[in-house]
Amino acid sequence: MKGSVKKSIVTRVRLAFLGVAIFSGAIAWKISHIQYQEGAKWRALEQERRISYQAVPATRGNIFSDDGKSIMATSLPFYRVAWDPGVVEDDAFRKGVDSLAWHLAHFFGDRSKDEYKRRLITAHNAADPAVRYIRLNSRQINFQEKKELTTWPIFRAKRRGGVIFEKVDKRFRPFGGLAQRTVGFVNEDRNGAGLEFTFQQKLAGRAGEALYERVPGGMKPVYDGSEIKPQPGYDIKTTLDINLQDGAEDALYKALVANDAQYGCAILMEVKTGEIKAVANLGKASDGTYKEDYNYAFADQGRTEPGSTFKLASLMALFEAHPEIQLDDIVDTGNGRMLIGGAVKTDTHGYGKVTVQQVFEKSSNIGVAKLINQYFSGNPSAYTDYLKRFGLPKPLGFQMAGEALPYIKDPKDRTWSRTSLTTMCIGYELKIAPLQTLAFYNAVANGGVKVQPIIVKEIKQADQVLEQFEAPVLNPKICSDETLRKLHAMMEGVVLEGTARKIRPKDYSIAGKTGTAWKFKNGHYTKTYSTSFCGFFPADKPKYSCIVVIDSPSKGGWSGAEVAAPVFRDIADRCMARDQASQRPMLARVPAHRSP
Repeated sequence: MKGSVKKSIVTRVRLAFLGVAIFSGAIAWKISHIQYQEGAKWRALEQERRISYQAVPATRGNIFSDDGKSIMATSLPFYRVAWDPGVVEDDAFRKGVDSLAWHLAHFFGDRSKDEYKRRLITAHNAADPAVRYIRLNSRQINFQEKKELTTWPIFRAKRRGGVIFEKVDKRFRPFGGLAQRTVGFVNEDRNGAGLEFTFQQKLAGRAGEALYERVPGGMKPVYDGSEIKPQPGYDIKTTLDINLQDGAEDALYKALVANDAQYGCAILMEVKTGEIKAVANLGKASDGTYKEDYNYAFADQGRTEPGSTFKLASLMALFEAHPEIQLDDIVDTGNGRMLIGGAVKTDTHGYGKVTVQQVFEKSSNIGVAKLINQYFSGNPSAYTDYLKRFGLPKPLGFQMAGEALPYIKDPKDRTWSRTSLTTMCIGYELKIAPLQTLAFYNAVANGGVKVQPIIVKEIKQADQVLEQFEAPVLNPKICSDETLRKLHAMMEGVVLEGTARKIRPKDYSIAGKTGTAWKFKNGHYTKTYSTSFCGFFPADKPKYSCIVVIDSPSKGGWSGAEVAAPVFRDIADRCMARDQASQRPMLARVPAHRSP
């Protein structure tokens, strides 16, 4: 019995050993089969996975100011430094490694000479070509530094030196934060703002393609001659004047600080061409400083109830519907408080009996509401139809993405009430962006021709102009010449005798309108204000139109006359001074005496 048990155990052990031997033999056979018979196939597959075509980014186009020379945004090349010792001859490496290590240590300053030397030797002696390729430093160097590196030992042998400069373009603004939000940006997710975002397809160019090998630490370029070179992006020439832009931002910034306001914007435009010469957007950051954070000039963040600047549109509608109304007609505004059209309207003072001209000059809410109610209460649609004819309910179709949609009520809307007419006519129950208000005022300055503002003049490739832009005419005649005459007189009166008389210049004339609107918060109007001034200059021969909006001033002034109008005057002074300086004849200089 014991013998049979022992025999059974021995048999089982032998069978187990036999099984292990067979299994081990199978593994050895499989390894041998893969290594010698299928090795080429698997090595090719591994090489295929390690080598692939990668996109090569194109150099982004430049953004220029209106002179075509001042660069507002450009791409500067930077480089990561890598090294492939596989192309370096052994003799050249032995002779130059010590000196190269010294240069690397001295230049980058992050490792000692000995540490760099060990890295170079380790990479040079590595058996695997993939391991030999190394990125020498994570720091990105500029073009001048790149030129310096190509003079170093080993590297100076060019392709036989193994140095590889991996190009990385960085966006750079030579004028810093000037017009920052207008210039804009595009992030990695291809979202953004401003010109960079709007003209992304033009600026970006077309990416190329090249072979790269995946190696530890990155991708190594494979030079096989099959690469497709990237096509650089096109350049953009804007309408912005660097000097006027700087002046507008400076004037706006000083006013924001002085009045501790929440945000502000200023837009300067040429009357005839519709070219925007400056657009400043500044908002208060959490630390109390002011930065270009949003496009208040034309985007949703700046779309607000305009207040009294809208009175120009209301009186334009009035004069068009009833040309018999004259500027010296009398309006009784009472003691500064009056029930009109179902709502109480108030003025800062009781003006009593004043002319239509004075209603506008003094910015009388009662006067404007009384006139509009008298002539349009029986048919409010006639009033809103005029606003439509002026193009106010429609966006301008501005070149930059993000223009706000104006909101102007219609009597057919469910939100229309019996008080809407007399509320809208003084700039409430409607919303409009500053640029849209400016385009309307610009039409008054431009003989009734309403043009679409533009901010980009040309798309270029080097010196070749590919596309050219001019301001489209949105309305060839916004109103009659007689209405224009009345509006001009009223707007000049605002600066000569009215709410903006403190900004009246001595050597040129301004025509415009102040605006002060209560802010609507938490379901009711508050004692927080949006202040504005919109107009043009010189009043007799308009060259520029301009709007300034400053929101929520908390110290100093609170009205458009006190807060926004002085900024308008500052910008206008800078424009006029520059224009006058450019027209002065140059004095001939007496040539310096030269000895024979």
